[in-house]
Amino acid sequence: MNPLRWKLHWQILATLALSTLFGLLIMPAIGETAGANIVAFCQFIGKLFMNALKMVIVPLIVASIISGVMHLGSEKGVGRMGFKTFLYYTFSGAIAVIVGLIVVNLIGPGRIDAQTATAMLGQGAETSISQGLMSKVEGRSSSDLFEIFLRMFPSNIVDAATNNGQLLGVITFSILFGAFIGKLKPDQRETQQKFWDSAQEVMLKLTDFIIRFAPIGVFGLVTPVLYTAPFGDLIGAIFWFFITVLLALAIHFFISLGLVLKFVGKVNPITHYKEMAPVLLTAFSTASSSATLPLTIETVEERAGVSKKTCSFTLPLGATVNMDGTALYECVVVIFIAQLYAATGQVALGLGDQLLVVFLALTTSIGVAGIPAASLVAIAVILPAVGLPVEAIGVVWVTDRILDMCRTSVNVFSDTVGAVTIASTEGEAVYENAEN
Repeated sequence: MNPLRWKLHWQILATLALSTLFGLLIMPAIGETAGANIVAFCQFIGKLFMNALKMVIVPLIVASIISGVMHLGSEKGVGRMGFKTFLYYTFSGAIAVIVGLIVVNLIGPGRIDAQTATAMLGQGAETSISQGLMSKVEGRSSSDLFEIFLRMFPSNIVDAATNNGQLLGVITFSILFGAFIGKLKPDQRETQQKFWDSAQEVMLKLTDFIIRFAPIGVFGLVTPVLYTAPFGDLIGAIFWFFITVLLALAIHFFISLGLVLKFVGKVNPITHYKEMAPVLLTAFSTASSSATLPLTIETVEERAGVSKKTCSFTLPLGATVNMDGTALYECVVVIFIAQLYAATGQVALGLGDQLLVVFLALTTSIGVAGIPAASLVAIAVILPAVGLPVEAIGVVWVTDRILDMCRTSVNVFSDTVGAVTIASTEGEAVYENAEN
């Protein structure tokens, strides 16, 4: 069977196996000179892949956020339901990110010895020094919250768009732009919606095209790390990172969303978990909110008894803008990488920077498409904003596929919780109307 026809996740898993073979067996056996040449080549293709990813950041984030927000703002007929939907997405996403922030700080998977941290970061460690990470984060404190708000409103939006470290202003502008499109006259609004919907579709296709080269990029990013890092320590750090993400996702999945069902939706959480099992299994296997959407709508209507009106409004919108698991994952990844840099002797992120990570993880998750591995783009937005190089993403590639499946399940389940909760608050007899 032609490997080029395999699904993306199988290609990435095969690439990881090939990277392990090269990094742990072949390269140490062929000598330092040949090994160094292979490392240089791997760094080149890894850099090429990351540059391509950076290239689509601004247009993808702008088009996706504007497209998502303008539809929410233009739903004149839903009024109260639209407000509740927006409130739920914001609240659940914020809780998810805060859970991730607390868990990653308590466990500290990146607090390892300096030698292992430096080897794991590889080329990224050198990049951070050249970019002056120390000067970017040194002396930061909670007083820098004011600076965060100033960066939300840049004096020159074009200049902010050309600087990956200043995308906070671009995100704010996109949210406001999308919101005010919903206030236009019907003919003007339709013109804007057609343009931004088509622009988003183009950017999704372009991003998907670049992601198809992820197996090659993964080989270039992972192989040098496996070659240079102490293998035992490397596995230990990655293992604790993996556990940290799973634990944070589990807390949000079972506790945070369960409490929302119980006290806001007035629904038995256990019943909802059982009835949504087919949706969760599909989301886990496909790692795609969009691919799961038809089944999600059918299951929530038939098993939970939510009206077609509520499902048709909340669930498609949720598949685009409600990404609890993704936002949580982005936060944990960025803090984990920051901990690795702190372990190498560089300054750790202060409270202000960590709160900026929370805000960016929440807002960029809105612009993440419901397709596998698209969260890479969002992480590439957050890292430069706190003075960290995008190349450092390579340290988490080994676990990305299985965690992608897990966080997608949380994303989709949160959508179903939102639909059921909103339907309940709208007076619908949730689960009483369900088909037997």
